[in-house]
Amino acid sequence: MTPAGVPALDARLEHESQVEEGGSPRQVKAALRAVALGAVAERLGSQAVGSLWCFTGFLASPRNGKHVVLHIQDFQQDQFQGAS
Repeated sequence: MTPAGVPALDARLEHESQVEEGGSPRQVKAALRAVALGAVAERLGSQAVGSLWCFTGFLASPRNGKHVVLHIQDFQQDQFQGAS
């Protein structure tokens, strides 16, 4: 909860995939800090850890921060689970 009583959730999102770059396969891994507020935070908090999702939102640098944070505005289950 924020000081104003709005539900808030801090999360760490992880991505892993394989893409083609320069004609060769490349493993891609990334981790990103994320935050959600209000109803989105409540919905996200009830999802299983490790489940696959597509997120929409915006990136911002926090005050005095070195890394960007994804501010989640909505999410839906990944339609391409298991697709290669």
